[in-house]
Amino acid sequence: MRAVTVTAFGGPEVLAVVELPDPTPAAGQVVITTEAIGVGGVDALIRSGALAAYGVTPGHIPGQEVAGIVTEVGAGVDTEWIGQRVWAFTGEGGGYTERVAVSAEALVPLPKHLSAVAAVTLGTSGPVAQFALRHAHFAPGESVLVRGAGGGIGVMAVQLAARGGAGAVAVTTSSAERGEKLRKLGATHVLDRVGRSAQDAPDRYDVIVDIVAGADLPSFFDRLEPNGRMVVAGVMAGLPPADFGTAMIAGFRRSMSFATFSADTVPMPARRAATAELFAAAARGELEAVVHEQLSLTQAVLAHQKMETGEVFGRIALTP
Repeated sequence: MRAVTVTAFGGPEVLAVVELPDPTPAAGQVVITTEAIGVGGVDALIRSGALAAYGVTPGHIPGQEVAGIVTEVGAGVDTEWIGQRVWAFTGEGGGYTERVAVSAEALVPLPKHLSAVAAVTLGTSGPVAQFALRHAHFAPGESVLVRGAGGGIGVMAVQLAARGGAGAVAVTTSSAERGEKLRKLGATHVLDRVGRSAQDAPDRYDVIVDIVAGADLPSFFDRLEPNGRMVVAGVMAGLPPADFGTAMIAGFRRSMSFATFSADTVPMPARRAATAELFAAAARGELEAVVHEQLSLTQAVLAHQKMETGEVFGRIALTP
């Protein structure tokens, strides 16, 4: 089978298509013949070497989520899975392949009217956005700012905040064109990357969901209301300054809260339930799977190049 591996840490050019033996399911596993593969920011971090300290080495196959058909099951797995259309979380990688072995516990059946491409657009981004809002104790009527709203997690956070009854949904983004796209998804105010706006946007927000982090993170404490909560759900611009908490302490009397959120802290049954719920909402037309582009598996380098330039709005999906 064909797969894409990280030959060495670096830019998109380090990705290479290789031939590997077909996987055999171990006990508790199934083999999925992939129809679509999600391309996410974590894949780019792994490829760059940013996560090498976590045990990722060259030869790694990126890809955290796939959708396709179950074609084989291992010992202890119900044979009724064979032939079913499913989405699966593959863990830290393994998804950029034509066939992949995954734990049966990671499977979510696809609704009849949801495509494989839509599934890998929603499957990890949607639950991260949903649980990040829950982590921030978001309540209907509150104002929300989504920092870095043009990516997969961001576009879902905008939709879920609007769907959850937010009083205002502001976004930071890099262009007026992207801002208009976000307005169609539920954003009420569009700010530039550092939080400025020429429009009548709130000065402060009850909740900030930040997928960016980086050097500008401390300045956004000034954008929190009293008792406001900031949750960082991504570090696409890198780590914040070591002294970023100083800006928070400077606003001590506003009783602000800061937290990080990783889906790794959510038990798998809860993640599966959230994913199934979001899939059902998308199949009913209540949520939009924002697909920037669909490319072939052999175009993984191009997919990562597009992410590097910042042109991707939503998610890219690879199809074998």
